[in-house]
Parts: sequence; structure tokens; C-alpha cells
Amino acid sequence: MSSENKLTERMCIACRQMKDKKELLRIVKCKDGTVKTDKSGKAQGRGAYICKNKNCMEKCIKSKLLNKAFKCQLENEIYDIIKKEIEING
Repeated sequence: MSSENKLTERMCIACRQMKDKKELLRIVKCKDGTVKTDKSGKAQGRGAYICKNKNCMEKCIKSKLLNKAFKCQLENEIYDIIKKEIEING
């Protein structure tokens, strides 16, 4: 299989569906503990992916799915940033 035909798929942490990496929003936890959105998809750190839609965003916030993905307690401000990012770019 050539690299042209190979899609880079990731799983949304909310709906658990596999989708092309470009269709998802990547959230990354850096080594210094900061959490941010990663538009380039190349930032160093642990990544988690979420669909760019309202349903997945709401499930992520309600269930605190990023806390589970990154195995740490995140501030509510992080979820607010992701919500705004999806509303703007979703």
C-alpha cells in the first residue's frame, strides 16, 4: 500500500468513531503540563482528538473526557477554550 492511499485515522474521545485526522481537533498536553489545541497536529506531547461538532464537544465537557484521556484533573477553562475553538472552526 502506498503512502498516498493510507489515511491517518484517529478516534474521537467522545463518539469513539475513527475519522481522518484532519477532520478532528487535536488537544495536546505538553510535558510542562499545559493543555492547548494543536492546529498543526505536530505539537510535542500527549494528544487527544475530538470531532469538530457540538454533540461531541458537549459530551467531552459533560463527562470530563480530557481528564480521562490525560489522566489528570483539568481546569474548566480548558474545556471553555475547546468549546470556543469548535464553535469558531467547527
